Amino acid sequence: MKILVTGGAGFIGSAVVRFLIDHTEDSVVNLDKLTYAGNLESLASVVENDRYRFEQVDICDRVALEAVFRKHQPDAVMHLAAESHVDRSIEGPSAFVETNIVGTSILLEVCRGYWAGLPPQRRLSFRLHHVSTDEVYGDLEGPEGLFTEATPYAPSSPYSASKASADHLVRAWHRTYGLPVVLTNCSNNYGPYHFPEKLIPLMILNALDEKSLPVYGRGDQIRDWLYVDDHARALYRVIREGRVGETYNIGGHNEKRNLEVVEGLCALLDELAPRHQGLYGELITFVQDRPGHDLRYAIDASKIERELGWVPEETFETGLRKTVIWYLENQAWCARVQDGSYKRQRLGLHKETAS
Repeated sequence: MKILVTGGAGFIGSAVVRFLIDHTEDSVVNLDKLTYAGNLESLASVVENDRYRFEQVDICDRVALEAVFRKHQPDAVMHLAAESHVDRSIEGPSAFVETNIVGTSILLEVCRGYWAGLPPQRRLSFRLHHVSTDEVYGDLEGPEGLFTEATPYAPSSPYSASKASADHLVRAWHRTYGLPVVLTNCSNNYGPYHFPEKLIPLMILNALDEKSLPVYGRGDQIRDWLYVDDHARALYRVIREGRVGETYNIGGHNEKRNLEVVEGLCALLDELAPRHQGLYGELITFVQDRPGHDLRYAIDASKIERELGWVPEETFETGLRKTVIWYLENQAWCARVQDGSYKRQRLGLHKETAS
């Protein structure tokens, strides 16, 4: 297949692109606006591959988007382009409405027009895979429940509300126009190449810089953690084998309190990169909780296991160790993100697309 990946320079998107190039025979067109979170250095290992192409395009730019479809003629689309940081959505929700809702609606219309013009056999095999989050479900009361694909939506933040809106749009385009779609909702991802504003990389880098490790409230918020390469495998399984119109929840079977995650990171750093004096746990500080902070997310991933045979390969312990080691061995990558120099190096880090 030729797969168009939107948001392919982001954290999850770049993991998907690397997986497709390294583990399949498919071709990839990476379409990314290159906002602050888009980092082409995350794709340095695949940029010279003949099956990889890059297009710097905003999904809100319909004319440019249509030109990419005409030029590359994809067989499938994996839609990962999104604003995704909850704190940023609280501070400035408009960008989340624009990208996650308006951008998705534009992509749907471009896909619909493109799909309608395909020859019959290609129309039959075309798929749009919309990648979403478990945060659309709100939070769970008590320690027992799990999010299933039938859980009602109850988003709490501007970010999760914008993703919920996008999910509804995708389902509406399927029901109204017959556009062949599949959807996935995933739990918290972690792993290499994660932008340092997110919990795990932020804590690792703060610890190495001898800065405080800020934990919201008392750190009691519970999340299900999914190693990003496991997620990439799941997404590929869904786009190849998932049933049209269906939703699949993807989780790592790793529920942890935020404080447990930070303490686990500190213990690994104590082992792998000890401080000159004291332990990293001494840097943990508790800060005022953010507004509307959901207490617990937990995914029931039995449907994707039952129907498509996917299960995560990494436990939280193995994945977290791999993640910490990667950050210790790639501090130059981290430094370029932290000082912003990765933005200035973008032009030389993608293969020019064919005419």
